[in-house]
Amino acid sequence: MEHDYLIAGLRVRMDSFGRTLSQAEPYLTETVGQADITITSNPQSLKDRQPHLSLDDCEYLCTGGSFYRQLLDFDGMLLHSSAVVMDGYAYLFSAPCGTGKSTHTNMWRAAFGEAVVMLNDDKPALRKEDDCWYAYGTPWSGKTDQNINMRVPIGGICVLSRGEINEIEPYYGAKAIFSLLDQTVRPKMANVRTRLLELLDDLMLSVPMWKLRCTPTKEAALISQAAMSKEAIKRFGGKQS
Repeated sequence: MEHDYLIAGLRVRMDSFGRTLSQAEPYLTETVGQADITITSNPQSLKDRQPHLSLDDCEYLCTGGSFYRQLLDFDGMLLHSSAVVMDGYAYLFSAPCGTGKSTHTNMWRAAFGEAVVMLNDDKPALRKEDDCWYAYGTPWSGKTDQNINMRVPIGGICVLSRGEINEIEPYYGAKAIFSLLDQTVRPKMANVRTRLLELLDDLMLSVPMWKLRCTPTKEAALISQAAMSKEAIKRFGGKQS
């Protein structure tokens, strides 16, 4: 049975089951209207190619992939990252799987307690609206169900890597673009790829970008939070409501 959801500020219509249906429940809407995004999936096709996955996992991956591909039509994109909220800004930590994104955001939560909220632990949606970039929670959040249905202005994006010491610095240029490209959906159609590159260029001009080398410690969280929040307040103003 199809249901309508409000995800990333868009009306999303999909027929899902299992994990996808359960995690999407907080995004259900009873309002009536035309769908911005309609999701159809064929989980069995993916399972035929990836037999080690359960049909439930295939459904989760297929619906998420369909959503993020269509999100590009609405000035939005996926960034594979762990996103936390503090003082009204979203801070996103992006890196390849297994690097320690979730470990680092868990250190934020350990260091700052209830002042930090997990927005999405793996696949937040990013959209530009009214000349501002926002991060949204979505039902697709990786291996965990750590996501919340809210929109938050982005205070900074950090590309994370492991290090023996904790150090953070601004991150610009081609290396930064390729780091983000590696952690988003890459469209097959040339015109859509061009749109993605335009969005990435705008994102990097609009939002502070950082490079963090860190250990899995609270000290790393204190260092990244201090630098990123200071720049967010300098650029965008004080605590957001």
